[in-house]
Amino acid sequence: MTALSGGADRPLVVVLGASGFIGSPLTRALAGRPVRLRLVARRPAPVPDGAVADVEVRTDDLAAPGAIARAVEGADAVFHLVAATESGWRVAEGDAAAERLNVGLVRDLAAAFAATGRQGAQPPVVVFPSTTTHLGAGPGGTVDPDQVKSTYVRQKLLAEHVLAHATSEGVLRGVSLGLPTVFGHGPATTAPDRGVVAAMTRRALAGEPLTVWGDGSVRRDLVYVDDVVDALLAAHDHADLLSGRHWEIGTGTGVTLLSLFTGVSDAVAARTGRPAVPVVTVPPPDHADPADAEDVVVDPAPFHAATGWRPRTTLPDALHRTAEALAS
Repeated sequence: MTALSGGADRPLVVVLGASGFIGSPLTRALAGRPVRLRLVARRPAPVPDGAVADVEVRTDDLAAPGAIARAVEGADAVFHLVAATESGWRVAEGDAAAERLNVGLVRDLAAAFAATGRQGAQPPVVVFPSTTTHLGAGPGGTVDPDQVKSTYVRQKLLAEHVLAHATSEGVLRGVSLGLPTVFGHGPATTAPDRGVVAAMTRRALAGEPLTVWGDGSVRRDLVYVDDVVDALLAAHDHADLLSGRHWEIGTGTGVTLLSLFTGVSDAVAARTGRPAVPVVTVPPPDHADPADAEDVVVDPAPFHAATGWRPRTTLPDALHRTAEALAS
């Protein structure tokens, strides 16, 4: 446990999954605020240099009984970033461990706040990065969890329902953010290769061709990790207006996978000075998820209208930043 000097009158902000891909840059941003900051993860989260916040670091297996309740005790706000992402958003049907992380921990969180209560005070804010609801949805874009084709998306929707119910009961103020493809470069000690963009960047740096399934015409909305952090902070700061609902976060622009991978190849070529590696199309493998063939373009306008947030990082700039970080 690490602590810096601070005041007990500061609000307590808890980051669950603080050492991860999104948790690490979020921690750096929150450390600049006058709060008490509790960082909880399976691996120790480093205290950012020059922190204004009073920082406490805890290591724990949050899936263990009672761990969530201990982690959020006394919290005024929680950023719940823990998810089963070892294989991206691919989760096998019947994967009990993934179900425990993606849904069970949110149930634990709601139960912990319901058990303690906050008489005379506002319920704590819970900011929950989720996924785009229409990815893997049924006919007509329905988002009934029982009809969603993707197990991961279904689990995220179930978790959102838990938060929405707890919000309606006055237990907490839950804000769910639907994230499309998040990319960038994570901390070297945790998840530097998270996501397809980082994986393809590493392949290009190794001089290997980049393969895209089908004809590469599937469109995806991509948002850079630093912009996601800004959105999480905006969700926290506008929780009274946003709580109880799902809000989509993204650029509002779809990029074909063929053009995305070409952009990755060009960014790496600019970084290395070598010719750009080729981008080739291949048939989808047998293990492809049905959602792999679906376009995902979100509408961030409602969130922008409510909070003023908008992504600041252009795709070319973000691809160059990713190439620079991974090359270094």
